[in-house]
Order: sequence, then C-alpha cells, then structure tokens
Amino acid sequence: MSSTPRTLISPATLARRRGKTAYWTVFTAVVVLFALAFLFPVYWMATSALKSPDEVTRTPPTLFPDDWHLSGYSDAWDQMDLPTHLVNTLVQAVGAWVFQLVLCTAAAYALSKLKPALGKVILAGILATLMVPAQALVVPKYLTVADLPFIHTNLLNDPLAIWLPAVANAFNLYLLKRFFDQIPRDVLEAADIDGAGKLRVLWSIVLPMSRPVLGVVSIFALVAVWQDFLWPLMVFSDTDKQPISVALVQLSQNLPLTVLIAAMVIASIPMVALFLVFQRHIIAGISAGSTKG
Repeated sequence: MSSTPRTLISPATLARRRGKTAYWTVFTAVVVLFALAFLFPVYWMATSALKSPDEVTRTPPTLFPDDWHLSGYSDAWDQMDLPTHLVNTLVQAVGAWVFQLVLCTAAAYALSKLKPALGKVILAGILATLMVPAQALVVPKYLTVADLPFIHTNLLNDPLAIWLPAVANAFNLYLLKRFFDQIPRDVLEAADIDGAGKLRVLWSIVLPMSRPVLGVVSIFALVAVWQDFLWPLMVFSDTDKQPISVALVQLSQNLPLTVLIAAMVIASIPMVALFLVFQRHIIAGISAGSTKG
C-alpha cells in the first residue's frame, strides 16, 4: 500500500485556482527575495566602482550612478598592477590544485580500495586534524616552510609554500574516499581478472567514474587558495609575488575608494566565472556523494 507524502499544502488545495495562485505567489516572492539577498551585494559592489568618490560616500546612497565613471576599473588595473597579482594567484591556485588532486586522490584510493594495514587508524588520525583550528596550525606551518626539515630549504616567497600545505586537506581526502567506497567492487574485480594493475584500475576505471566528485574537490581547492589571506600574507613578503587577496590590502593605501572597489570586482570575476561554468558538475558531484551508489 503506497502512501502519498504529506506536504505543507494538500494536493486538493493546489487543485483549486485560488490555492494554486496563492502557492505560486508565495513561491515567486520567496525566490525573488532570496535572489535579491544574494545578488544585490554583487550589484552594489559593481556599480559603486562606476561612481565618483563623492557619490560612493553620499548619504543616502544612490541606487544607480549619477555619472558612469569607467576609469575606476582602468585605474585599478594599472595602479594596483592587477595583472601581476592575478597571475601570481593563478599560479598558486593551479599548483595547489594539482598537488592536492594527485596526492589526495592517491591517498583516498589507497584507504578505500587497497585496504592498507592500520588504514582505519590512519583515516581517524587524518579526520582528527579537522578538529584543530586552522589558526593553531599557522605557526607550525610557517616554521616548517621557513626551514624545511631534512633538506633545510627556505620556501618563503616561493609558490611551494602555498602548494605543499594545501596537500594536507583532510576534508577533500575524506570526500574522495567516501565516493570511492561507493564504486561497485564487481567493476574492480572484473578489471583484476583482465590483468589490470592497481594503477591501471585507478587511471582507467576509478578516475573516469569519479569526475563529479573530482570537480567538486577541484572547486574547493581553487577557491580555498584564491580567497586565502593570512597564510599568503605571512609567506610572501615580496610585493611582486603576492596574490591578489594580499595585494588588495597592501596596495590600497592612498587610493580612492572606487579604485579599491573596482579591484575587488576584478578579483572576484575568475571565481564567479568558474562557478558559472562548472555549476552543473558541482551539483552533480554533491548529489553523487550524498547517495549510496
């Protein structure tokens, strides 16, 4: 005997014209309000860069610019040397993404499918690091990159100071492991019968099946580096090597507010574009990781 799921509004009420009109009116109003709550700050930031410095600080504020000043974006691009800092950020983010994707995927595959000795203990230790505040690890990380153990190399002002700490991401590793756990063992056993080795199985079977979760992990890795401020501020004392998040603060003195806002808009464009391009893969990866395959 099948039971119809109970909802806030009964199907009988929705079948009536008045009930259907009320439902869609409330639904549309809620969607519009949520859209405004998320999009209005973006609109406000983008249009504030088009205003004059006096208009930005005017009370009450203006919803639309009285005069459109495109010079704010061009001044931000030139005066703050944004191309250099955007390239620095891109190099740091892509490097951290590659290191993290390779090593976290290998570790997650080993813990999920190779079943090493003390694998559960190792996984528990990795997950325990999620309980430690990130701020508590800043000093140990800094001392490590300032004098790398065994080889005694200074990694300050070097992209490796961003890439290597990014590898140790317990959340992404666990996300990958949980997805690998859902891959049917029959598929892997069939590959073993055909003579495929462990690396061949990982490359030819596991990774193609894991594209959704790899997309999610990639987004997390790139965004984490792109928006990080404290760690790059500590390891990059050379202004020419600083990422955009640090440069916006370091170079903002004695600049008009409109120029700073324009620089913030330019700095946010790559991440917004990344999400818009890969949003389908992000949603697919989240839904794939939340269901038992």
